[in-house]
Amino acid sequence: MHIVVCIKQVPDSAQIRVHPVTNTIMRQGVPTIINPYDLFALEEALRLRDTHGGEVTVLTMGPPMAEDSLRKALTYGADRAVLLTDRFFAGSDTLATSYALAAAIAKIGEVFGEPEIVFTGKQTIDGDTAQVGPGIAKRQNLLQLTYVSKIRELKLDAGKITVERRAEGGIQVLETRLPVLITMLEGTNDMRRGSMADALRAARAEVVTWSAKDAGIEDILKCGLRGSPTVVKRVFAPSPRAEKAEQIELQPAAIDTADALIAEIFGRLPALETELVELHETL
Repeated sequence: MHIVVCIKQVPDSAQIRVHPVTNTIMRQGVPTIINPYDLFALEEALRLRDTHGGEVTVLTMGPPMAEDSLRKALTYGADRAVLLTDRFFAGSDTLATSYALAAAIAKIGEVFGEPEIVFTGKQTIDGDTAQVGPGIAKRQNLLQLTYVSKIRELKLDAGKITVERRAEGGIQVLETRLPVLITMLEGTNDMRRGSMADALRAARAEVVTWSAKDAGIEDILKCGLRGSPTVVKRVFAPSPRAEKAEQIELQPAAIDTADALIAEIFGRLPALETELVELHETL
C-alpha cells in the first residue's frame, strides 16, 4: 500500500504579528512549523502503514527551507519526502496550489507507485480555507472524505475503507472504494514520538526535490500569481471593542445567577424579551 500525505510549512501562529502601518503579516523572525492539522493526517497514515504494510510519502510545496518540515516528518517515521519548489509557485492561492500538488501526486504515482490513499489536514492555520484537499481530489478524480474523525476499517483486498465523518448534528459513517482522498480533523489521534533510528535516518535521507518541470506540470500559467484568481486585499488585526465585559456576581444558588443574567440581557435588549414572550404564546 502506498499513502501520500500532503503537509505545509506554516508560520507559528502564536508568534505572528501584523505590521501596524502596512497591515501585512510580519514573517521576519517568526519560526515555522508543520501545519498542526497535517500532523493528525500524518499520524493516521503511519498507523495504517504499520498495520497493513506499505510506504508513506510526504509531499509539500514551498521554498527550499520547507525541506526542514519534510525532514521532521521523516523523523516521525515517514518513508520518503518530496519537495515541490520553484519560483513559478510564488503567490499561489488554493486553486494554483491544488493544481501543482495534484500534478506532483500524479508524478509520485508514476515514480513510486500509485497511492491508494492521499491524506491532508482539514485546513491550514495560515489560510484556513480547507480548499486544497478537495481541490486535489477534484483534479485527480479521487473520491473524497472530508472532516474524518476516525478510520474504522480498511479492506485492502476489497479496495474499501470505512470512516467516521463529523457532520452537523452527529457522526456520519461512510464506506467508499479506493483510491480516496481524506482530510483529517484535529484531535483524532496523538502524534507519536520519533525514534532515534528515524531521526538519524531523516538526517541522512535524500529529500526528492522537483521543479515544476520535474513534476510534469504542463501549464505554468496555472501556477503562482498568474494562476491565482484570489486576491488578498489586506491583512489586519481586529480592532479592540470599545465596550467592556461586565461580570455578574455569583449568587448562592445557580438559578439566582441565571435569573440575574437573564434580567441583565433583557434590560439591555427589551425587544428580545417581547419577541420571546410572543413566540411562547404562539407555541
